[in-house]
Order: sequence, then C-alpha cells, then structure tokens
Amino acid sequence: MFTSKFTKTYSLSSPLKESDVTPESSYLNRRSFLMAASLPFIGNSYSAHAALAGFDAKASSAKTSHTVEGEKLNSFEDITQYNNFYELGTAKTDPYKNADALVTEPWSVAIEGHCAKPGTYTLEDIIKPHAFEERIYRLRCVEAWSMVVPWLGFSLADLLTRFEPTSKAKYVAFETLYDPKNPLPGQNRPVIDWPYREGLRMDEAMHPLSFMALGLYGKSLPNQNGAPLRLVVPWKYGFKSIKSIVKIRFVESMPKTSWNMLQASEYGFYSNVNPSVSHPRWSQSRERRLGELFKRPTLMFNGYEKDVASLYKGMDLKKYF
Repeated sequence: MFTSKFTKTYSLSSPLKESDVTPESSYLNRRSFLMAASLPFIGNSYSAHAALAGFDAKASSAKTSHTVEGEKLNSFEDITQYNNFYELGTAKTDPYKNADALVTEPWSVAIEGHCAKPGTYTLEDIIKPHAFEERIYRLRCVEAWSMVVPWLGFSLADLLTRFEPTSKAKYVAFETLYDPKNPLPGQNRPVIDWPYREGLRMDEAMHPLSFMALGLYGKSLPNQNGAPLRLVVPWKYGFKSIKSIVKIRFVESMPKTSWNMLQASEYGFYSNVNPSVSHPRWSQSRERRLGELFKRPTLMFNGYEKDVASLYKGMDLKKYF
C-alpha cells in the first residue's frame, strides 16, 4: 500500500522490496552512495545545490517507497551519460558534455494561477517541508529505449497541495528554465519554441506515483538529468517528465505542451506508454533497455497499468494518445 499525505490510499502493483530489484552487486552499497553524496564531486555532471541545508540528512534517511520487481537498475553511467535534454544539445551525449552550462544556484520556482498561495519560492522553500523518498521507476522514452532509475525526492501531490489549488485548477502546467539573454547551448537553435513546456491533468498530477525528483542514486540530480528539480511520471513517455523546472501554473484549460505544439499528430498531450499505438515513424511494441542486447516487449502504461488505468476509464486511448 502507498498513501500520499494529501491523497487517498492506493494499492500499488509492485511490492516494496528493494531486494527484489537491487542486488548488492548492481547497487553497490546504498550507504556508500549516500556517504559519497556528501563529498565534493569532481567533474561536470553535478550542481552544487546539495549544499542546501538538510539535503544530505534527508537523503541519508530516505526510505525506498516504491520499486519494480525482477528488474535491475541501470548503471549510474547509463543514467547520467545518455540523455535527452535539448536545452543542452540534441545528441544523447550533449547534456553530459554541456552540463556545466546549466547554473542551478540560486534557483527559484514561480507558482502561478488558480491557487491560494502563489508566489516565487526558493529551492530551499520547495524542499524544506518534505521528507525524501527513494522510488525505483521504469523510464520509457518515446524513442523506444528505456532504463530503470532510483530517484530521490517526494510526492508531487504533497508539493502541489501546499499551494492550495482552487476548484478551477483542472490542469498543472510546467516550464523549464529559459533566459533569452543567456540561453543554454541547445536553446540557441529553434528546435522547439522555448521555453520547454509540459502539463498534466490534475488527477494525474495528484496520483501518488507522480514524483518530484531532486536526486538519483542517493545523490543530488546531475545537471544533465534535470537539476535541481524535475518531474517524474513513470507511466508516460519520458518527455513528459520535464526537467529543471522554474514555473508551476494551475490552469483551467489543457495547457500547451512543447512536443504537442511541434507535431500534434506524433505527440499527444497524454503520451501514456502504449505498445498498441505506434508512433507514426516506428513501432512502440518493443523497447531497448540500455545495457541489454535484445529488445523486450513494452508494457502497457510502462508496467503501471494496475495503478493508473482508472484515470483513463472510458477514454479512447488511440484518440487520446
């Protein structure tokens, strides 16, 4: 069972046993990772935001609240060196190579729209009230590759409820960092209409699987993975899990989202993982797990069907893809 502080109790389909998915040889030693998180990191992949008061203490006390059965975690190198983050470049290795271009201190998030407590909140404001959890989730890219990631963070529902959304808030819209006077390397090209935008229906956002990540493998998020704050929605294609969030807006109508704006026939607003609905240019029935030689079948809703299918009861998932 999983109970979000502000939502009803859900019975999740995966048991909460870290030993089922994380053998010691794959995860090394959890405490070693947490100890390493408190040490300076040499290289270009980390922001300094872990220095925020209490981050290390929260990380070291985090409990694994969700995992996936029978699957191994991808390596730290897989997760941090193979990314889509077009703000830092369009090649898979560009985000890692260009990670230093993303400056994450200071950082603030604007809360806007239909809520009782709008305003601009520092990252410390965002983090402070929340205990951290570790959640091991599958990540499935629309490009048909996948990985398994041990995220560190807290429930999106717990965060959103703090701002007291009103009854007019039917959707939540998110935006990524964009400063046109000082763009990130990838933002010098009109790949999309910057800033990057994403959104969820309110019931999706309040579902207990929806997660705000500030770290992975017990460490603060590397820049290339969306530091300092990113969304994780594990039953949707990866591009829905927007990175480096600077704005959250409660809105009444379905918000515009970047890939849907660019090519609506290929990227629907919902973008739930669905092996029976092909992308116009490739099948979604199988996927390539990073580190594996052979492709594997793609699972409906990325394996979270029992948890989230009720959100879409009565919807034609070929029409509302």
